[in-house]
Amino acid sequence: MSKIYLKPEEMPKKWYNILADLPTPMDPPISPFTGKPVTFDEMKAIFPPHLIEQEMSDKKWIDIPDEVLEVLSIWRPSPLIRAKRLEEVLGTTAKIYYKYEGVSPAGSHKPNTAVAQAYYNKINGIKRLTTETGAGQWGSALSLACKMFDIACRVYMVKVSYHQKPYRKSFMRLFGAEVIPSPSDITNAGREVLKRNPNSNGSLGIAISEAVEEAAQRSDTNYALGSVLNHVLLHQTVIGLEAIKQFELVGDYPDKIYASCGGGSNFGGIAFPFLEKMLKGDKKTEAIAVEPASCPTLTKGVFEYDYGDEAKLTPIMKMYTLGHDFEPPAIHAGGLRYHGDSPIVSYLYNKGLIGAEAVHQSEVFEAGILFAQTEAIVPAPESSHAIAAAIKEAKRCKETGESKTILFCLSGHGFFDMGSYDAYLDGKLSDFEYPEEAIKESLKNLPNVSLK
Repeated sequence: MSKIYLKPEEMPKKWYNILADLPTPMDPPISPFTGKPVTFDEMKAIFPPHLIEQEMSDKKWIDIPDEVLEVLSIWRPSPLIRAKRLEEVLGTTAKIYYKYEGVSPAGSHKPNTAVAQAYYNKINGIKRLTTETGAGQWGSALSLACKMFDIACRVYMVKVSYHQKPYRKSFMRLFGAEVIPSPSDITNAGREVLKRNPNSNGSLGIAISEAVEEAAQRSDTNYALGSVLNHVLLHQTVIGLEAIKQFELVGDYPDKIYASCGGGSNFGGIAFPFLEKMLKGDKKTEAIAVEPASCPTLTKGVFEYDYGDEAKLTPIMKMYTLGHDFEPPAIHAGGLRYHGDSPIVSYLYNKGLIGAEAVHQSEVFEAGILFAQTEAIVPAPESSHAIAAAIKEAKRCKETGESKTILFCLSGHGFFDMGSYDAYLDGKLSDFEYPEEAIKESLKNLPNVSLK
């Protein structure tokens, strides 16, 4: 069968915490104010206690609250689909599957953690949440989740995406959120950027600074993050946990897993449960994070301590980074325009436990269009990074005659991205590979961290 569904009662009841299975401990996040490892009390300024506990937990399995499961059950379990038409067009000897997260009300995987974060903030008496969003997928998800738990929401949207993707803004406003183009003139962080560059396109690092600054200044407000941090990737593991059960139903198992990677949330969500089996020695799977060549964090960045935001308000994390003041070009996969990466994903890549590839924008849209024309789903540009890498592997299998099983995460649909597809079809998109010299320049301002 082409579509593999689970019954509602088969939805995962626990999240998988990969921190419990790492071969060595990760380096701790460092406070930008004390220069020492971040404490529980410091994080309480912007996060509720439950999320801080999950961020630091070494428990392998963490219960999903019933209230969260009730909301997730609106669209979960999501389908695992065999891309047979795509296989036929490619003439490949490989089998291609994709886990389709675009069935969520917000059209992407992001509500998996947005719902959990809104719930934990609600039960801790928080009235407002601030956040950033790149392409708008995360802002859409948090707006939806906040409305379900009766919490106000303010979203700082990267300015270039704010103008490129107007209907994402409309979606957020429909669910009651206030959407601010970032950099803005309502925060110190935004004003500083505009002072240096009045025409700034913005970046996730800048938008994070604005959202964190506001949350830290108000007792009724917390900050919510859509990627990067441990608790976010933890919540996303429902994707991979479901996929494992679905592969059991068809008697198959992936040899290679691909997912787009900006901060790492959908990559971690689909890959970590499979890596759990690999780390135990049960199964062998190669997981590959796919990023834009114009923002090549894993493939061209350095594994060092760096700030998570432009204004240096967030904890300093050990991760692959292009430098916190790096401002990427205005590509149409706005959700992947981040200077750093998840500390867990970075750790795994540094240890050789996962792989990484970078693809160009033209290749991404070419793959997205082929997928739409064969599988009848328009993918988000972010998701199309994974499609492009999966297609490349399927073509390689055709050349070698290998019969591998390929899985990728179709993290969201592209119905709000038609302007991007128009630009590609009209020949207005160009590839941009960030030059080594510019990367070296942006890495000059990394913080000096000592763990002694």
